[in-house]
Amino acid sequence: MSDVVSVPANTLLFKMLTSRQQQLLDFIRNYHRTTGVMPSTRDIQQHFGFASQTAAVSHLRALERKGAIKKLAGKARALVFPEDLGRTFSFSVPVYGAIPAGLPTSGDPTSEGQLAIDSALLGVTESDATFALRVRGESMIGAHILPGDYAVFEKREARDGDIVAALIDGETTLKRFILKDGEAFLKAENPAFNDLQPVSELLVQGVLVGLVRSTRR
Repeated sequence: MSDVVSVPANTLLFKMLTSRQQQLLDFIRNYHRTTGVMPSTRDIQQHFGFASQTAAVSHLRALERKGAIKKLAGKARALVFPEDLGRTFSFSVPVYGAIPAGLPTSGDPTSEGQLAIDSALLGVTESDATFALRVRGESMIGAHILPGDYAVFEKREARDGDIVAALIDGETTLKRFILKDGEAFLKAENPAFNDLQPVSELLVQGVLVGLVRSTRR
């Protein structure tokens, strides 16, 4: 009789993958490891040279059927790996485009997918009040916020000294929120950039709670 190998209860088993499916899974893992976000179907299509995004979707569904990945219900571009499902503190937040850490710019943010974050590390819980923005510019390098970082925010009231995503006179920017003598303004963390005083409006859209640093610049 052959030996019986016991499998730990927390071991995750899934069906054998084809060579192409394994390549796709490796790509997803590497992309997530280097950028902090999951690749879009367009990213997958371009990497593998598929004729359409439909082919990428079909491969992702095959990986899901075999248990290699899992799609989070109700969230686009939100994939998790089965081994992470036991980490109840991990969830994904939407990435609403880029925010300038420099001169403010106008324009509505657009969704760029999902960002996996550690709620225990950041001290936040999964809710519609949490979102992320990709940093563009160098006005906050003194606070160790670099271009290409993903800044994670909570929608809540700002306190003096908080770093915020703010709408100032109709334009968005990432700066430190300062209250002085009852007046609010935005302070840069780079001496090459001036502070921003609102002419008519200063609206805090979110308070910074953490950063996800990308290794791919």
